[in-house]
Amino acid sequence: MASKTPVTAVASVERLVLSGVSKTWEPEAGPVLDRVDIALGAGALVALIGSNGAGKTTLLRIAAGLIGPDEGRVRLDGFDPFSDRREFQQRLGYLSAGQGGLYARISITGHLEYWARIAFVPRASRRNAIEGAIERFQLRDIASRRVDRLSTGQRQRARLAMAFLHDPTLVLLDEPQSSLDEEGIHVLNDVLAQYVDAGGTAVCCSPRGENIDSPSYVLDLHDGRLTRQ
Repeated sequence: MASKTPVTAVASVERLVLSGVSKTWEPEAGPVLDRVDIALGAGALVALIGSNGAGKTTLLRIAAGLIGPDEGRVRLDGFDPFSDRREFQQRLGYLSAGQGGLYARISITGHLEYWARIAFVPRASRRNAIEGAIERFQLRDIASRRVDRLSTGQRQRARLAMAFLHDPTLVLLDEPQSSLDEEGIHVLNDVLAQYVDAGGTAVCCSPRGENIDSPSYVLDLHDGRLTRQ
């Protein structure tokens, strides 16, 4: 039976809080999310699982402030995704599912430079942030290549580098292992381990939580409700 109490991380500092979040796309089908409560602390790696169509992506998009819930509220480090837009986005890293968000004729470095500006990275810190992202995801040898000359796995690494570039306090990753080979998955897991050890909070979404090393715990979304495993 799904718990009606908030799903809470072991860390004491609340990072991401969703309170009574509900969302319905088609009334005849019922709610995709039904009064979901989450309270995630700093330093947590969470695997979000559930069958296809369960509402995982909808939940991540609401948590990222990309869409609003029908009911309930979202807070990241105490900030509202709409009324505190700048402060909220400065603290958030988001990876959508698929291969979107890249421009074919722009290099990896060009993407990171662009993202550093729109993610509000201070001008004086941008070069170090970009270099750090390139090193973190082992993109040095291909950093100058145009996106349309990269493999799908290399593109995924570039997208992940953008999500982590600005040192967000929370990263929401929708199927981050997609298109990654064994080496790419290893790189991602190393980055996640270091990020969480430094106090970051990460939510990784996939149908079964595969290839996510040592999550703090697993959340299963089923029939609009979350249960902790």
